[in-house]
Amino acid sequence: MGIKFHEKEKQFHLYNSKISYCIGVCPDGEVGQLYFGKRINENQTVTYRQTRGIRPVCCNRQEDENYTKELSLLEYPAFGNGDFRNPAYEIRQKNGSRVTNLVYRSHEIYSGKKPIPGLPAAYTNSDDEAMTLEIECFDEIADIEVTLFYTIFENYPILCRHARIKNAGSEEITLTRALSCCIDLPDNEYNWIQFEGAWGRERYPAERSLSNGITSIESMRGHSSANYNPFVVIKRPNTDENAGDAFGLNFVYSGNFITQADADTYGKLRILMGINPRWFEWGLKSGEVFDTPEVIISYTSDGLNSLSQGIHHFMNNNLIRSAYKNKPRPILLNNWEATEMDFTEEKILKIAKKGKEAGVELFVLDDGWFGKRNDDYAGLGDWFVNTEKLPQGVKGLSEKINDLGLKFGIWIEPEMVNEDSDLFRAHPEWVLGAPDRPRTLGRHQMVLDFSKKEVVDNIYSQLYEVFSNASISYVKWDMNRSITECYSQGENASVQGTIYHKYILGVYDLYERLKKAFPDILFESCASGGSRFDAGIMYYAPQAWCSDDTDGHERVKIQYGTSYGYPVSTVGAHVSASPNLQTGRSMSITDRANIACFGTFGYELDLNEISDEEFETVKEQIVFMKEYRSLFQYGDLYRLSSPFEKNLAAWMVVSEDKKTAIAAVYKNLKSPNEGQQRIRLKGLKDDLVYSINGKENVYGDLLMNGGLSIPSGDDLWYMGDTDFTSRLYVLKAE
Repeated sequence: MGIKFHEKEKQFHLYNSKISYCIGVCPDGEVGQLYFGKRINENQTVTYRQTRGIRPVCCNRQEDENYTKELSLLEYPAFGNGDFRNPAYEIRQKNGSRVTNLVYRSHEIYSGKKPIPGLPAAYTNSDDEAMTLEIECFDEIADIEVTLFYTIFENYPILCRHARIKNAGSEEITLTRALSCCIDLPDNEYNWIQFEGAWGRERYPAERSLSNGITSIESMRGHSSANYNPFVVIKRPNTDENAGDAFGLNFVYSGNFITQADADTYGKLRILMGINPRWFEWGLKSGEVFDTPEVIISYTSDGLNSLSQGIHHFMNNNLIRSAYKNKPRPILLNNWEATEMDFTEEKILKIAKKGKEAGVELFVLDDGWFGKRNDDYAGLGDWFVNTEKLPQGVKGLSEKINDLGLKFGIWIEPEMVNEDSDLFRAHPEWVLGAPDRPRTLGRHQMVLDFSKKEVVDNIYSQLYEVFSNASISYVKWDMNRSITECYSQGENASVQGTIYHKYILGVYDLYERLKKAFPDILFESCASGGSRFDAGIMYYAPQAWCSDDTDGHERVKIQYGTSYGYPVSTVGAHVSASPNLQTGRSMSITDRANIACFGTFGYELDLNEISDEEFETVKEQIVFMKEYRSLFQYGDLYRLSSPFEKNLAAWMVVSEDKKTAIAAVYKNLKSPNEGQQRIRLKGLKDDLVYSINGKENVYGDLLMNGGLSIPSGDDLWYMGDTDFTSRLYVLKAE
């Protein structure tokens, strides 16, 4: 790992054992891209990568007519000075001009990585595991200073990037676009994979080729959204799970975003990622700075499984912060699908006792414990206990749960308020809403204005009172509606373009304060399920409720898509009741667990209402999960067969020493008189002999090249007579 500066050529080469990232100063002083990909020799320079020559209609540099920005590969480009592609930033100056020209002024190379004030970002556990390059660029006419940050890590094919914009002049400027990074690639022969959907079907992968023009996804919902996830893959057309070049971009941000690929008619490709510039304006007075959120950029030459594994390990080690970092997550029982808001303390304790008997470790009390909260119409914003349901309060219930031998967790939705609440009656000005216009509602609730410090302070004080006076080990933080009518009451027009971003900064601030006050609490993010499942929120909450859709068959697709950009340890996955509440589909409790075990694992039902036979199965599942949860949550994940392409979906996890693996196979629809199929396994050792569910003994090379037979031996599962069935195969080598 290192960062080498070729002083004569003014080139920088960031490298580790897997990747090289080369940039340099262009003829006009701007910083340009030279090479990004598989590791190359750091002693060579690569100036030939920049295009030169006079082209008709291109606008060339007056001092050097052989150089034009339109044909160049640039690191943080502007619009208006010869580059007609989309820019990384735009600044309106006092005279109305938006023309800027950033040129290299200085740089600094150092070990480690600095935090980004007020924002989530990757971090180092020690300074020697990463190196950072800061390049300071300057526009001497507008007195604008931009610092480009690059951090390369020793153990991962990962580069982290963001920018800092400073007003170094005396007159105020306004940012109208401040993206986090630009990656210019010399050709556009790539495919684009986005992860799309809606409530109940989040993060489905969708692939298409990048033909000339703009390919883009975005969110303007005030959160990253279930519709388009702020993670994309750019890959060569022939790249598959096991071979080929690919880039991944994870945006470490939870608000409005845009990700864009611009394939131009000269055959180049520009990739941009950052805060969505729509409804964004940020004024900077003299000396003020604006930090863009971070982008985690990953690369592989070994296929999409390799790309995902690099992201998984990096997030687990260098993004997630928690007392549960790299530790097995507790097996929980949540009461939501069992009771919703209709419960008493007696009913809750009955459910918890049955959970303890089954072997769960944590009981979570969901929505309905506070204020006058008996339905969706009231109570949000009033974070004090409903004593009609819990006569001895959260404190009393938590102690009774603890006395059963269980940890206790609780649900909150701190960013929202109902009209029927004490908080709204006292402070109607604390909600987002445009003057003299009706407000739209979602789930009968409004969004609190977290751009206001006094609002965040109030919610923090209420929650601190609850958390500090009860025995709480886990908090499920929900967020159940998008932002509409984004206007901060009582603020002047000049700041309204800052509100979307300030809102997310307020969310991060509340998270940070609660985590500091209660470092041992395990936070789980939830946003109507997976509507804020992003790298930014993982910095504060190491796991997220993957989807409100708990149907096992649908979860195979949701969790399969999620695995491209996020580790299994972040995936909240539970066994729920059958028939399923979201789809009405019936599945056996075994099949429901066989998908939920590839996540943090828990139960979302009343165990008192299942049969004795099913309850015995639940106890066996929990014993099994306790034995293997570290493998499920932190092993190397390999996608083997896609549920979006085949009737038989499969994946597997493999231990670091390659001696233990668990493969899962999920059958969609039953066909009559089915033949035998084979799933080629991955990640095993060629010369190790593996038992399969304690029976057959097969060499790893045969399992990887010849495949695992489905059905295997005398196992007649696959010949069964139902749809939506599954099987786990535990492989062990001595």
